[in-house]
Amino acid sequence: MNERHVPYDLSAERSVLGAILLERDAILAVSDQLRSEDFYLERHGQLYAAMLACLACRVPPDLATVASELRRQERLELVGGLSFLGELATEVPTAVHVEYYAQAVIRAATLRRLIEAGGTITALGYDERGDLEATLDRAEQTLFAVSQRQRGADFVSLSTVVQQFFDMAQANVDERVVPTGLLDLDRRLNGGLRPGQLALLAARPGLGKSGLAMSIAYHLGVHERRSVGVVSLEMGRSELLQRLMAMHTGVDTRQVEARLRRGDPVLVDALGVLAAAPIAIEDSAMLTVMDVRSKARRLATVRPLDLLIVDYLQLLIGDTPTNSRVDEVSRISRQLKLLARELGCPVLALSQLSRAVEQRASKVPQLSDLRDSGSLEQDADIVIFISREDIANEATPDGVADLHVAKQRNGPLGVVGVRFDAPTTRFANLETRRG
Repeated sequence: MNERHVPYDLSAERSVLGAILLERDAILAVSDQLRSEDFYLERHGQLYAAMLACLACRVPPDLATVASELRRQERLELVGGLSFLGELATEVPTAVHVEYYAQAVIRAATLRRLIEAGGTITALGYDERGDLEATLDRAEQTLFAVSQRQRGADFVSLSTVVQQFFDMAQANVDERVVPTGLLDLDRRLNGGLRPGQLALLAARPGLGKSGLAMSIAYHLGVHERRSVGVVSLEMGRSELLQRLMAMHTGVDTRQVEARLRRGDPVLVDALGVLAAAPIAIEDSAMLTVMDVRSKARRLATVRPLDLLIVDYLQLLIGDTPTNSRVDEVSRISRQLKLLARELGCPVLALSQLSRAVEQRASKVPQLSDLRDSGSLEQDADIVIFISREDIANEATPDGVADLHVAKQRNGPLGVVGVRFDAPTTRFANLETRRG
């Protein structure tokens, strides 16, 4: 019977450390993937942590600087002293293959975490007292954390946070910001939506919530080539595709199907363009929050998500039965916020408004108008309302809509004007700004 050993690669660990000591720029090739806790030997992990500390202080890690950092931490002798550092530096003839060694270390660490996850899932399977759906969700979350290397229980040192924040601030463009394609709105949102945010898009029925959400999805998928997941509990996938085709071609949504049957080349070409867009649609009518989390996780393992759209929040079913719809919606909004952080992408959830807005002289929505739960206002990082005076006021330019940024944790509030084209349900930038 073959004896099984915990996966590790000490040779690769030593080679990574030696390569960094040999060529101090080598750490730049691995620092965004390799973590100190990926090392099997604790002293290897402590040595790598000291190298990262040097990098965070903008000091290139070499034999002298790393030894100095270890002395400061009172860990130099614990890792083996100067003789051990010198031994590592002489073992590796070149730092060219540092990324290959790092991947070997990461692979072994991931396998160890998978074994640990397997033990956790086994324990869950033996626990017959728990709710089955909750147990399955916990098991899936455990595996997802391994694949994404998101270990929520780990602390991150402030030096690491400082380094990441500084690098982001120095970059000309934050690649993780998700633009809506509406320039004035993006400007108001400091570039767009951000990973981990829960953004609510709310309006009374018929004002274009789905149209605005799909306009954002169209911009991201077709123009930005970024990955979008759409959970549609109200419209089917064919209807959503018709809307996307109308947005792309400018053809009235009511004419898309008929013109496509006649072989209209404009619409045939549109099918090819949209087929290549990284947009995925889930249109099951009855979904729980757990269903959404599970499906979004699986999609994220195929390709990292840049945006998840949920249309709309009040149609979701809560995880656990409750006699209060307010409590149910509160749990749903909290779960969506947690999902945004877990996936590392913004979640744009559409929401209905209460009828109170129709009973006031001013039809401008307020945060208190969010339907079914005050926790929606608390959980959301951003709340955007749609209002269209063109419906009630003939003096207002036709097709003009106002987007009210009523809440934004880290940015200004205010109103931006956009153009709404009803035949294609598309929201676009105003040709000329008002006021």
